[in-house]
Amino acid sequence: MPSFIHDDFLLHSDAAQRLYHEFAKSEPIFDYHNHLPPADIANNHQFGDLAEIWLGGDHYKWRAMRANGVAEHFCTGDASPREKFDAWSATVPYTLRNPLYHWTHLELQRYFGIDAALNADSAQSIWDEANAQLPAQSVHQILDTHKIAVACTTDDPADSLDYHQQIAASSLKTRVYPTFRPDKAYGLKDPSAFVAYCEKLGATAGMEIQSFDDLLTALEKRHGEFHALGGRISDHGFTSIPSHPCSLAEARQIFHKVRDGNTPSAVEQLGFSSLLMLEFGRWDARRGWTKQIHTGVVRNNNARQFRKLGPDTGFDSISEESQGTALMRYLSSLDETDELPKMVIYNLNPSDNYLVATALGNFQDGRTPGKMQFGTGWWYLDQKEGMEWQMNALSNLGLLSRFVGMLTDSRSFMSFPRHEYFRRTLCNLLGGEIENGELPNDYDLVGPMVRNICFGNARDYFGLELDPTYTVRT
Repeated sequence: MPSFIHDDFLLHSDAAQRLYHEFAKSEPIFDYHNHLPPADIANNHQFGDLAEIWLGGDHYKWRAMRANGVAEHFCTGDASPREKFDAWSATVPYTLRNPLYHWTHLELQRYFGIDAALNADSAQSIWDEANAQLPAQSVHQILDTHKIAVACTTDDPADSLDYHQQIAASSLKTRVYPTFRPDKAYGLKDPSAFVAYCEKLGATAGMEIQSFDDLLTALEKRHGEFHALGGRISDHGFTSIPSHPCSLAEARQIFHKVRDGNTPSAVEQLGFSSLLMLEFGRWDARRGWTKQIHTGVVRNNNARQFRKLGPDTGFDSISEESQGTALMRYLSSLDETDELPKMVIYNLNPSDNYLVATALGNFQDGRTPGKMQFGTGWWYLDQKEGMEWQMNALSNLGLLSRFVGMLTDSRSFMSFPRHEYFRRTLCNLLGGEIENGELPNDYDLVGPMVRNICFGNARDYFGLELDPTYTVRT
């Protein structure tokens, strides 16, 4: 059966089609947040088969397979690559109306030119055809073919930056930058894990960490080393942004309490994280960075599976915890001393859309266009409906024209068509309003707005160096 994904997929009006084909389709990709392995980029990894490039680490697919009655052996277990692919292929027909059905067939088309629908009957032919093309699909070839101008990986301060140095010294046109993600620095629930983390961080920073002051020194040193490699973005993940008063003296006491093997109270953990987040915000502001915050997720909800499989295996959910008070307190604390950096905030609970959008509007500074960004639909919201909700809230309460657009947030080198999916959704939204008379039928006005949301705004906002190949029309 020929694929239903044609040139005008998701574009339901003449105006939408014109916006996409003339203003969005050809723009390079600025992927400012992903979880791609820097080692694979540095080593120009060559994938062995379709399962390796497509299924590994993909908890979206694992959740769908489990819901379809597929045993864990075929998801995270030790089944062969072909067995895992067959299990996924048999699941795909049951994903109708799940974004996975769209993504799956977009990816097969864009990477391999395969138009057939994936199912148990077509699995063999698709497996053979895709695998035959993989020798021409090394990591560097993928980045070049899909016009990836920038890819910002997510890196712990304790991680080595050797692979990033190797990438920077290569001839790769895609600029790859590390993103500073220090979440483990405030992971005090497990004292032994925290102590081990401090040892690892200290080794990477070239010092011993015996006190809270040492921890700050090591983290700021690494912040500077990320900066020296071109990194200009930090990232943090929370159920709710920590914002609780904590003095330096209290943080020092909490640190030593954990070093002695004792678990601090929930209030102490909150205060410790809050103080660190203020410090991180000041460093970002001082160096001209952008801070990303992902909030509203409850992780590892299935205790039995967490013990068995560990984190990031598909057992995380949306939180209903209140976000407003802590968010406003955090932003105001940094703004009070004019140390509020550029910021992108993503909420996972769509009921918080208007809350976050209005909160950010309180802290636009009149100097930097779009300084406080309401991040695109994240995780469970990075599908058509969720992206439309986010863009509608942003449009009603802020400036969609200044939006920095989409990202992949993925560990897979086959996820770049998510940018196309977003662009088609954006153009369909605006095109429909042109057709309805809600926006001017003026492509000199609306067209550049689309182009900038797809690429130009992110290029200008994040301030990262690009290869001259990747320019944008104005």
